[in-house]
Amino acid sequence: MDYSVYLVTGASHSAGRSTPDIVAAAIDGGVNVVQLRDKDTSVRERLATGREVRELTREAGVPLIVNDRIDLAQAIDADGVHLGDDDLPIETARELLGEDAIVGRSVSFVDDACAAADAGADYLGVGAVYATGSKDDIDDDEYGIGPERVAAIADAVSIPVVGIGGITADNAAPVIEAGADGVAVVSEITTADDPEAATRRLGEVVVDARD
Repeated sequence: MDYSVYLVTGASHSAGRSTPDIVAAAIDGGVNVVQLRDKDTSVRERLATGREVRELTREAGVPLIVNDRIDLAQAIDADGVHLGDDDLPIETARELLGEDAIVGRSVSFVDDACAAADAGADYLGVGAVYATGSKDDIDDDEYGIGPERVAAIADAVSIPVVGIGGITADNAAPVIEAGADGVAVVSEITTADDPEAATRRLGEVVVDARD
């Protein structure tokens, strides 16, 4: 699976545009994975949005991941779920969603990364790599961990690693060069005047950094 450009939706960061509109533009720009987050909306709103986004991603062949909510992932027939420290365990997600589901896990430390890989995670979201304004619940030692920590985690596990947190087209290259398989962004795409162009540019940066 290709994690190169991973969009995390954020309704409150979308400059008044709808999440489906942002996702459609990102798909046109070549996004590889979409995660439905939209934490500032109600679960009912996320359900309605998720059904629209599921149609878009299914038609485009782009995997759709749901943040935190295994029940919502089931309800919209998403491809998987992304879990944090306060969510259900990886093993439980696997039991509920099935062996073919994509299960991701947020980590900031090597020990946690190894534990998540051992528990059966398919990929890791590693961060926050840089300072970010899209999350307000990050501990100081999980904030701005830098490409160096990304490299340490990528060296320690054999599953894909996706850098997240404050990543833009201007600073994504060091994350890929550190060993990340892709970069996950919220604002870089959702706040862009042209989300399609922003997605395409980020993809070009990732490809160039690999080369």
